[in-house]
Amino acid sequence: MKRVLYVDDEPDIREIAELALGLDPEFEVRTAASGAEAIKIAREWLPEIVLLDVMMPGMDGPETLSQLRGHPETLHTPVAFVTARAQRNEIQNFATLDAVGVIAKPFDPITLPVQVRKLMK
Repeated sequence: MKRVLYVDDEPDIREIAELALGLDPEFEVRTAASGAEAIKIAREWLPEIVLLDVMMPGMDGPETLSQLRGHPETLHTPVAFVTARAQRNEIQNFATLDAVGVIAKPFDPITLPVQVRKLMK
């Protein structure tokens, strides 16, 4: 099983992502509603990838990534940003933040597991 952590402050989007990723029999999926919750889950559960919403109240996606990099357990965990702001210059900026990729919102629930698998390679 491949562990996937999906982080988003919007409950509806978290639910859709969890259902979509759960259709892949190889994925074990957990979700978090905030950056702080994501860090706690990631340090204990050790996912193979974290899918991280960029714009969240409190701790945003880039700050959450920075915090994940500050812990030995999550120092090398691949992180992909999920964002509605997927213009080329912003994608390049996310790449400089040590993200393995960007998934544009709104994402297609049918192709989401395939996108995540590509990012995990």
